[in-house]
Amino acid sequence: MTDLGFDGKVAIITGAGGGLGRQHALMMAKRGALIVVNDLGGAVDGTGSDKGAAQLVVDEIQAAGGEAVANTDSVATPEGGAAIVQSAVDAFGKVDIVVNNAGILRDKSFHNMDADLFDPVIAVHLRGAFNVTQPAWKIMREQGYGRIVSTSSAAGIFGNFGQANYGAAKMGLVGFTNVLAIEGAKYNIKANAIAPLALTRMTEDILGGLGDKLQPELISPLVTYLAHESCEATGRVFSVGGGRVAEVFIAETVGYTNTTGLSPEDLAAHWDSVTAQDGYAVPATIADETALFLKALS
Repeated sequence: MTDLGFDGKVAIITGAGGGLGRQHALMMAKRGALIVVNDLGGAVDGTGSDKGAAQLVVDEIQAAGGEAVANTDSVATPEGGAAIVQSAVDAFGKVDIVVNNAGILRDKSFHNMDADLFDPVIAVHLRGAFNVTQPAWKIMREQGYGRIVSTSSAAGIFGNFGQANYGAAKMGLVGFTNVLAIEGAKYNIKANAIAPLALTRMTEDILGGLGDKLQPELISPLVTYLAHESCEATGRVFSVGGGRVAEVFIAETVGYTNTTGLSPEDLAAHWDSVTAQDGYAVPATIADETALFLKALS
């Protein structure tokens, strides 16, 4: 099997001063990618900063013979996102890959959550992906090539107690990815999302003994493959952790159709048909989903 190389490809990896992002950066750099290591160096909740975190990873890459530059701008503002992309252009002349990995946690049960906990999480995870990807997108369209990997989470796809803010942001990235995949198709831009399970600063308090089997370096092979030019997947979501990789998809049941007498009582009587999960479909686009309606109503 031929090794997947990245010679000459320029990758921006946000939140790459530690954890998953650091591992992504090290793996891609080892395979020839030119890396922008972005990290504000803040605490898990997004407060504070440490400008040295990104540089330490750059030093690691360079010591191993790779090429990288550090960037310490925040993904949470449009200005920060633009500056991150400009760092790639200034250092390497282009952008081929964006890995949206930066994130913070401000967990609290929904009953006790307020805007000070909700808004910053949305700003970093969801708006942060927009702030970095949008200026990079323009470059990718012009050159007719791009790969985008965004970091979603099972907390958004399946839900998790105390993470309404995080879950909303992470599921938002699934919708973000779906649209980018559709709009990027004719420009050879592919977009996918991952839902990782790994031992990092953000998860060490909740994984316990399981964390020993969930090392962050086991996430990077999937990210690296999705970022490679040979990978044809787009608009997809993959669960990954501990050496296991599985596709996650949203399906739709055959459902129940009544074009002449649909009522709450009718639905109550046929609820089993509405929710029966045999014979489901997996629409890839809104057009595919609309086609299910057309079939049912014809």
